[in-house]
Amino acid sequence: MPKHNDIIKPKTKRAKRFLDSRAPKLIEDVKTAMIMKGGNSSLTVTQALKDIYSLKKPNAVLYKKKNITRPFEDSTSLEFFSKKSDCSLFLFGSHNKKRPHNLVFGRLFDFHVLDMVELGIEKYVSLSELKNSKCPEGTKPMLVFAGEAFDLDNEHRRLKSLFIDFFRGPTVSAVRLAGLEHVLHFTAVEGKIYIRSYRCLLKKSGCRTPRIELEEIGPSFDLVLRRSHLASDDLYKLSHRRPKALKIRKKKNISRDAFGTKFGRVHMQKQDLSKLQTRKMKGLRKRGAAPVTAEQDAQEPKVAKVES
Repeated sequence: MPKHNDIIKPKTKRAKRFLDSRAPKLIEDVKTAMIMKGGNSSLTVTQALKDIYSLKKPNAVLYKKKNITRPFEDSTSLEFFSKKSDCSLFLFGSHNKKRPHNLVFGRLFDFHVLDMVELGIEKYVSLSELKNSKCPEGTKPMLVFAGEAFDLDNEHRRLKSLFIDFFRGPTVSAVRLAGLEHVLHFTAVEGKIYIRSYRCLLKKSGCRTPRIELEEIGPSFDLVLRRSHLASDDLYKLSHRRPKALKIRKKKNISRDAFGTKFGRVHMQKQDLSKLQTRKMKGLRKRGAAPVTAEQDAQEPKVAKVES
């Protein structure tokens, strides 16, 4: 494909479809994550990457080969792979003596690293260790966050936003009750992050609303926060900008009360009630008015007298 003045002109229809898929859209596609391991990785890290890939499928790409890179020192290779595979999220696993069993969660904006958080695995239970029935592939999970740190600490707030971006799945317009069967629970206590995965079981309760029980299906992580690379406030605000076509315009003069009843206010010009056409009756005629002619009297409606 020739390139003139930084504009790529496709020669084939296949190339045109490919460029159209990469072009900006009003409603963007589902965010895809690339999952890769570094030059040195332990068995724990490798299995953890596979389990997270199984939770993220089909919106994930798993790289099986080792990639010798250090995200916090040089992120050019991550940006290259993200542009090649069209991924805006990444998970990088590594292992060394200084930082054993290491996971780096991150996201990109315009194919440049926006946020990165490094977490160390202290305890890990894989999917295969729990012999329970699993949720189907591609199930949209419900995300639950517990802990004051997710609301008070700036670093934990960004980590919460990163986890939401990573695990939220596709945006849907409607939800079916039977489809709410997967729960991801994140807890922040004393500088540690606990991740648990549950399956919702709908039991009989004797009424229309079912009784819900949670069954742990794995994987589960006990993580410790190590390093973070967060974008500046201006860049973070820029990444949240939305097109004008998608912004919800506020409707004027519409309100709701405490019960949800919708009220609308209509503005009208001031009316002159003296010129308002009303029912003409002899009893309502003003004193000193002009005498009524025979034609006007014939046009007036007759009121029948009712005897009691």
